[in-house]
Amino acid sequence: MGQLQRIRPTPGAHVPREDRAPEDRRRHRARRAVALAVVALLIPVGWSYANALTAPGSAPLAARTVEWIKDHGGRGLVLWAERLWYSRHQPPVGGTPAGGLPYAAPTPASSPVGKVAAKVPPHLDPPADVAPIASNPLPHEGAWQTVGRTADGLPAIRVAFLRPDPVHTSLVAGVAWMDTRLLRGALVAGTQVPGGTLWQQQWGAEVPRALRNRLVATFNSGFLLQDSHGGYFANGRTYAPLEGGAASVVVYRDGTVTVGRWGQDVTMSPMVAAVRQNLHLIVDHGRPVPGLATDSLQQWGATLGNAVMVWRSGLGVTRDGALLYAGGPGLSVESLASVLARAGAVRAMELDINTDWVSFNYYTTAPASSWGVGAHELLPTMVRSADRYLVPDERDFFAMFLRPRFAKAG
Repeated sequence: MGQLQRIRPTPGAHVPREDRAPEDRRRHRARRAVALAVVALLIPVGWSYANALTAPGSAPLAARTVEWIKDHGGRGLVLWAERLWYSRHQPPVGGTPAGGLPYAAPTPASSPVGKVAAKVPPHLDPPADVAPIASNPLPHEGAWQTVGRTADGLPAIRVAFLRPDPVHTSLVAGVAWMDTRLLRGALVAGTQVPGGTLWQQQWGAEVPRALRNRLVATFNSGFLLQDSHGGYFANGRTYAPLEGGAASVVVYRDGTVTVGRWGQDVTMSPMVAAVRQNLHLIVDHGRPVPGLATDSLQQWGATLGNAVMVWRSGLGVTRDGALLYAGGPGLSVESLASVLARAGAVRAMELDINTDWVSFNYYTTAPASSWGVGAHELLPTMVRSADRYLVPDERDFFAMFLRPRFAKAG
């Protein structure tokens, strides 16, 4: 009899399990094991991403997705993509702002809070108008406007608008001046920054409703801590070590807020309530510091650097102790520093950047509001809503309140 030969099925035909060759069965088991391993690996990834999308906060889906990618090994890819996009989408040269400069019209809500005092309380002198940077100034460019709540009739916050450089003259930066004798500040931790459970111990990552009757302003803090080249201290805890020489916002126990170089202008003491660091000073001794035109990742962190023109924000302090916030689109670190120095900052630092994170809001009395307060953006082009910090937020932020003698908390 001739030797029996194994009959191979035609390609694509079904083969009963018992008729499969041993190597086919081994290959099938290997593929199944790989598939199960992939599924097992993707479960925690999917869970993590889902948590990022549903975590408390008001950040849009795109911003949450980008932050999640950066936190899960894709930081270099995100930074490369951002630099590429911004390099091809730089602001236009020339032109004028569409609709002119913003104008913060006075409203009845800007009336004094509480009874008018018989004696004028200690306060800072009004600031001089900001000298325009662009040639051919527009009407009211750099002029201070009183907005928001007042303290016994005294302006606690003023805003001004100007074009940040002489080339991109269709752009507008906003500046806010805050009287630190009338106001007290607080650093509020977010749900994700600084991270952990610290945020749960302080107000739930928002301005509590009980404090909104004397809320005057809120504004964004700095970079994610891994990008800030600095530390974070609050509530008696050091979440990230404070770095010598780093630019620092310091909040004291009496509510005073200032900006300086850690270890030189500001140091730790029992009176320090909070410290938030971010990169290096961009203004010192009243002038932009040298080197702002050098796009150094070592100096400015693993972000977009300082030369790319994007939404940026910064915080400075004047010679008499007022706080200055500046923010707007199409800013380099150099133009941001120029705006802050023009406004009177003797020291200043960069805060957060990019459209999703630059926010400054001021508040008015609004009894009918569901928020318990009226909320207004510094610039109408700011992407995040004016009520951003009236709900839990992902990032830490600063809040400025009328001192208790001007209003009863409740």
